[in-house]
Amino acid sequence: MNARNQTDFSPLAGMLEVVGVGVEVPGRSLLQAASAQFIAGQVTAVLGPNGAGKSTLMSLLTGQRQPTGGHVYLAGKALASYASADLARVRASVAQETQVAFEFTVREVVELGRYPHRRHPGQRDVDLVLQAMQATAVERLQHRALNTLSGGEKARVHLARALAQVWEPVTGVAGDSSVRWLLLDEPTAALDLQHQHRMLQLVRAWATAQGVGVVAVLHDLNLALRYADRCVVLQGGQVVGSGATADVLTPFCIEKVWGVVAHPVATKGGAPGPRQYLFDAPV
Repeated sequence: MNARNQTDFSPLAGMLEVVGVGVEVPGRSLLQAASAQFIAGQVTAVLGPNGAGKSTLMSLLTGQRQPTGGHVYLAGKALASYASADLARVRASVAQETQVAFEFTVREVVELGRYPHRRHPGQRDVDLVLQAMQATAVERLQHRALNTLSGGEKARVHLARALAQVWEPVTGVAGDSSVRWLLLDEPTAALDLQHQHRMLQLVRAWATAQGVGVVAVLHDLNLALRYADRCVVLQGGQVVGSGATADVLTPFCIEKVWGVVAHPVATKGGAPGPRQYLFDAPV
């Protein structure tokens, strides 16, 4: 069945969902009967050890891969039922490794984000490209060739391209003009500490202020606790935890899934704030 009963969830327009999805390749199963919900206006971290199925799950959300079982839904409709041109106006993704075949400048790469909206950019597109570069601190690099940048600088450029793609609400796609999605596969992997926090602060603010749904694969559990409203934890291709990040990432869960001992860190003066951990190898 490819259509949801629209009384099952409310509001469906703000929901990206996988239901019982499986992904099989010769000789192994990458995902097994995995179900998870992603909600517009929130940051959801996809977590798990290496080989758990995180990038495979993200490939289903971006449409790069089709499940061999189960379904992926956007706004209550099968994701595959949408025209790719429509999805490109409301969904942007940043892959772990993004290759650009031509010698584009930074500005030209960011301008690609506006291509799904109009083939011949106008002044509004020029303004949005500049705003996206300013938001990700790559404006000063705009005339540099992308292939001359460091890995961290390239990561910020591709985030700027994705932001430019979903900067403004559009109408007539996925049931709600305000719902857009930003899908990030290990966005902080190449970044230094300062830019890790700046990037996640930025997407956190976008989710809150503009209702953008953000899904990000992360390895740093403390970053997830600090910036993600919700998390989905994968282990061996199965979803083993899902919900509010602070509720899911308990010391018991962390030791069971990652095999390390998590020691909660007291906040200064007992001030309220996101839980953080120090980690030790198991005894």
